[in-house]
Amino acid sequence: MAVGPSSGWPPEAAANPGMFLYLIRHAHARDAGMDFDRPLSDEGRAQVERLVRFLRGGTVPAPEEVWHSHLVRAAETAELVAGGLGWKAPVSAIDGLEPDADLRTILLRVNASDRPLAIFGHEPFLSGLGALLVKGTNWPPVFAMHKCGMLALDRMGERGAPWIVNWHLSPELFGLAG
Repeated sequence: MAVGPSSGWPPEAAANPGMFLYLIRHAHARDAGMDFDRPLSDEGRAQVERLVRFLRGGTVPAPEEVWHSHLVRAAETAELVAGGLGWKAPVSAIDGLEPDADLRTILLRVNASDRPLAIFGHEPFLSGLGALLVKGTNWPPVFAMHKCGMLALDRMGERGAPWIVNWHLSPELFGLAG
């Protein structure tokens, strides 16, 4: 399976083949403990393993930066996916990726970047950010970001250009959920 900006479709996306964005929701986490400190459950680790195995079966370009929220479950998901896929990019905790954070802060950072990027986070933040990038508003929602789900976007040109959906993986489609 060929995915990402190098696929050449649409032609406008190929004009800036370097800028793509992955939005990945954290995998299933344990129920006990403070929300900030909840690690991945065994089920969540299995979800990540299946996602990595699925993605290894195709051509998924590696990002140059990997961002995650400060919450443990997002950090663990980011580390496991990046390590499992052999991504060499730095994996960094970034302020402003919490579930109810202001979307505008990250929107400005994403739109200012020319480096391929993966963001690991939470709902409702990720579906709101995806909608805001693609259609200019975060309401009503247009993406269902299930646990360990992944949305791939391409920017159709230089900074400030619109974003398009390249693909969207819902974990239920290939056995990642429950």
